[in-house]
Amino acid sequence: MKDRIQPAFPLVAEDDTGMMINMGMSLRDYFAARALPLAFQMEKENTNKSMGEKWYWDGDEDFFVIALMAYGMADAMMKARDD
Repeated sequence: MKDRIQPAFPLVAEDDTGMMINMGMSLRDYFAARALPLAFQMEKENTNKSMGEKWYWDGDEDFFVIALMAYGMADAMMKARDD
């Protein structure tokens, strides 16, 4: 991937030593945040189909799976930008 740390909302600031630092959110993180509702919905629908009953949280493991899905979508968006 060409530039995984490219900022989504660049904010350049100067630290105590006079060095310029970039404090913006990474574009990958921004894409993952935008994909998070879709990842949540996909996991909910997948769980409903496999469980055959109302969806419920199964602890931190569900959050981890959803986060992996969101970052997977973000990585695909980053790759699509490079093509």
